[in-house]
Amino acid sequence: MSFLHTFTCRRCFNRSLAATLVAAPLAALAGRGGRARAADRPLAPAPGSPKSARSDVLDTAADALQVKRPIDAMSEYLNGFHFYADDMGRQVEANHFCTHLTEDFHQCVIYEANQKNAKLIGIEYIVSERLFQTLPEDEKKLWHSHHYEVKSGMLVAPGVPDLGEHAFMADLVTTYGKTWHTWQVDRNPDFPLGVPQLMMGFTADGQVQQALLDDRDRRFGVSTAGEKKNRADIPTPRIVSGANSWQGGTAMQVQMVERPVKNLKG
Repeated sequence: MSFLHTFTCRRCFNRSLAATLVAAPLAALAGRGGRARAADRPLAPAPGSPKSARSDVLDTAADALQVKRPIDAMSEYLNGFHFYADDMGRQVEANHFCTHLTEDFHQCVIYEANQKNAKLIGIEYIVSERLFQTLPEDEKKLWHSHHYEVKSGMLVAPGVPDLGEHAFMADLVTTYGKTWHTWQVDRNPDFPLGVPQLMMGFTADGQVQQALLDDRDRRFGVSTAGEKKNRADIPTPRIVSGANSWQGGTAMQVQMVERPVKNLKG
């Protein structure tokens, strides 16, 4: 498989980014090849007994025989951080695996790590500024901007060379995300207890826990400060009113409420 094919295959970035990569000299593309894989970190085991040999055989057969088009369409891998909308002290690393459905819309699944045994902990929808502006005001309260995550260097695309990552981040800087975590791994690493929780993104220096950031940089072999410098020429967008509603001191969050069942049958 050729080097250029690696950057134009279905698991790479969108068409415009792939074109940028292909057009660049090979020497420029080699800038960060060593970042492709982060060092594994210890993860709490998933609930239940270890997989049996029978399960391994069945899983391997299913993987070889079944077509999984939504999974195949995932082309982007991003590493960053989220905090619970109502508690900035609860911060978690988030590994996003995303599908670029249209120019204005991405959908991502979120794992605690980029490891085979990592737990699925949430989802995120990402929209362009154009789409975000059309949302009702109450809906906007559920969304956060990505301007700081991009400009600060906190959000990274592991394994993508500087030139390609810069092009991708220039597109992401004006987008907005709505994120739900379904597994509160910071409190219950062994089991997905409770209801989904709304998450938010950081907007200023001093908000993210430095230990989390330093640990990520060490494992991935990246420099957040270096990423910030590399993106200095990306314009900082004007944030659309309604996003990052937590900055006003209150936030939306999900709680369990018992309700009567409608249209109950049987």
